[in-house]
Amino acid sequence: MKKFCNFFSAMMVTATMAVTILGCTSDDPKKEQPAPEPPTPVEPVDPPAPTPTPGSYTELYRPQIHFTPAKNWMNDPNGMVYVDGVYHLFYQYNPQGNSWGNMSWGHATSTDLIHWTEQAVALTRDELGDIFSGSAVIDHNNTAGFGAGAMVAFYTSAGDAGQQQSMAYSTDGGKNFTRYTANPIIKNNDDRQRDPKVFWHADSQQWIMSLAKGWSKGIEFFGSTDMKTWTKLSTFVVDLPGRPDLQWECPDLLQFGDKWVLIVSVNPGGPVLGSGTMYFVGQFDGKEFKADALDYPLWLDYGMDNYAGVTWSNTGDRKLLIGWMNNWSYAGDVPCSPWRSAMTLPRELKLINYNGTPLLANTVVSEIDKIAGSWLSAGSSLDVKDAYQLRIKLNLDKNSTITLGNSFDEKYVIDINASSSMLTVHRTSATGKTNFNGTFSVPSMRAPLNVSGTTVTLDIYVDQSSVELFTENGTMSMTNLIFPQSIYNTLTVSGADYEAQVRQLSRIW
Repeated sequence: MKKFCNFFSAMMVTATMAVTILGCTSDDPKKEQPAPEPPTPVEPVDPPAPTPTPGSYTELYRPQIHFTPAKNWMNDPNGMVYVDGVYHLFYQYNPQGNSWGNMSWGHATSTDLIHWTEQAVALTRDELGDIFSGSAVIDHNNTAGFGAGAMVAFYTSAGDAGQQQSMAYSTDGGKNFTRYTANPIIKNNDDRQRDPKVFWHADSQQWIMSLAKGWSKGIEFFGSTDMKTWTKLSTFVVDLPGRPDLQWECPDLLQFGDKWVLIVSVNPGGPVLGSGTMYFVGQFDGKEFKADALDYPLWLDYGMDNYAGVTWSNTGDRKLLIGWMNNWSYAGDVPCSPWRSAMTLPRELKLINYNGTPLLANTVVSEIDKIAGSWLSAGSSLDVKDAYQLRIKLNLDKNSTITLGNSFDEKYVIDINASSSMLTVHRTSATGKTNFNGTFSVPSMRAPLNVSGTTVTLDIYVDQSSVELFTENGTMSMTNLIFPQSIYNTLTVSGADYEAQVRQLSRIW
């Protein structure tokens, strides 16, 4: 998701309420209204890596346990790769300001997925255009000829020639990149291809690239043995009844044992409105992905604010994902300064079976324990400050309501329907600051609990401007931005019997 334009799309918020969206999409030519002129590109000047000072990162709404850049606009995670004990997080970034434009790759690193150090900007626009989303791999066997162990980045170049795929490489662990002299490696052929996600497919002994087709919908697969010459292998597309007008972005193809999962971000057409992330389960033979006959779309997250999520490469069997915690319906309006946007907490993905059907579960990575205090019994008043994790075990013999609040009478309400095993979250004007964009205030967001038995355990991660909610084993997740005047520090539970615990999470800055 890279360029702004206007669009209107009718989406159901509840079974009886239609909402008209004014939001953001990519630079694709399909739109109902003429697009405004995009921001004039400014040749970026690479800033030095920001150095946090004592007492910094304390602005109103600034997340304390989520990655944010020190300043300026950020969106999609890009180029995530793990090497030599370091997790690299690249991301769409504007070095020049706090709104979308001058798309570059920002860069941050971590040794534990929790504490992040912002590095200097890694890639900025060149003669082929802005640097849009993509991925990175470690070329252990020197298949590209840049050196064994080179970090190779793939990205979409967006300029006068349209959207094309390019490559750059680093031989110093991601500190400096050299652009491939023969870019683009895949030239523009329909101006809809974008967001290359690359991995090594051992069975077919080649690199596989997944490319999204935007408004044309679908994912194209390409193959290469040297990363330089790519051959189209196949195209995957599935009809999604009720969601005919959406664009596909940010693909990620992953293997879980004898199954494959294809993750695709869509906008509009998310589970509520605006953007969202769906997935398909099936088989990949080195050429084609074929989806199992399931009831699509399947959603990775049922909230408003988890988009463009992809996984780190080079992590072995462990599948680790991070998403952009925002929604294109209001991304440019959220009241954050001098930064705009945060990433979700990193999550571990597992493909499990629920009621005989494959389900992509996601939970916060276990490394969160590094900043967690001891579990304490949670009463109506929560002794919390920066951020915290709340764990509530509820009986499912009757309906229940969980309310998080603060002294300003701002509330985040979670309803549990026991008979339908459904969860509903309300983000309304009572949640906090919501008047910056009409699509932010959503009467209800619903999700299946996807649990069996007579109880459900919810893990709720609360930060200064977000609530991430999971069932204990990750069968359901819901991520939402909030903008209260102070962190929610009261808890009320009505309905069924329950047990509640809370533990403080230390700020990461």
